[in-house]
Amino acid sequence: MSFERLTYLFEQADIMTYVAYFFIFNTSLVVFEICLDLLTSKERRWSDSIANISIFVLGLFIEKTGLGILGLLFLVPISWFAFFEIPLNLWTWILAFFVADFTYYWMHRLEHEHRILWAVHSVHHSSEDYNLTVSMRLSLVESLFEWAFLIPMVLIGFTPFQAIVGLILVAQFQTWIHTERIYKLGWLDEVFNTPSVHRVHHGSNDQYLDKNYGGVLIIWDKLFGTFQREEEKVVYGLTKNIHTNNPIAINFIAFKNIWQDLKKCRTWKDRLRIIFGGLTWRPDYFNTEEKTKADAPLKINPNKS
Repeated sequence: MSFERLTYLFEQADIMTYVAYFFIFNTSLVVFEICLDLLTSKERRWSDSIANISIFVLGLFIEKTGLGILGLLFLVPISWFAFFEIPLNLWTWILAFFVADFTYYWMHRLEHEHRILWAVHSVHHSSEDYNLTVSMRLSLVESLFEWAFLIPMVLIGFTPFQAIVGLILVAQFQTWIHTERIYKLGWLDEVFNTPSVHRVHHGSNDQYLDKNYGGVLIIWDKLFGTFQREEEKVVYGLTKNIHTNNPIAINFIAFKNIWQDLKKCRTWKDRLRIIFGGLTWRPDYFNTEEKTKADAPLKINPNKS
């Protein structure tokens, strides 16, 4: 596929009209829930909601002015080495959607398992509220790398257009599930990603951590052992909350924490593991140094009266 062909499809393909309608519908849902919460005086951290919307607007601006084209620049040359060429038709769009959903599961799971990826994805989890504006709380820099997870789709023959749009549709599906106003939906909770299923994913309760990664279908979690039903009341947010509504701080505080740890590392091996390793791993000497500081006697200046 050429860059010209890809640009044409994004501008002229019929499915982009439905993507636009989906976006408008989701935005309408967010506005409707805000109005409903105002009318019913539902408890909500309004400064948090404003931060979510601000991040969303900033993200749209960034997508339009640079980062949004990164996937196109890299995936088009990769498509030249595809093993097959899958045509664009109704059946391949259905197939692309399910393959994109499977891709999303693994992308999402890896974002929870590796610290540098979590630094980006934790933006979405850092709200202590749970309402539709939280679906807008997405990292400003996720476009730097998320396109890379589509490489397998492109190599097996899906066009970059189908791969990107498939992932967009999977992401857009998830707007409506960020709400407490819809409780449980019976058998749907066993097959699809629903509000109840996704509330679990946003929980910082021990039993809810790292569960329910699916985008549309929750059967991936059942297949790979990460499914958890909503049981006890969900406590939203991170295990260590950031306590800020500054959109820039929300997006980059996790990177600041990584940098602080990097400065304390003694070897390059430890630095690389801090960046790319698990979320909780730290060198053993971190604990020793902290204990030494805690046990150190208070120094008193003898010249100070």
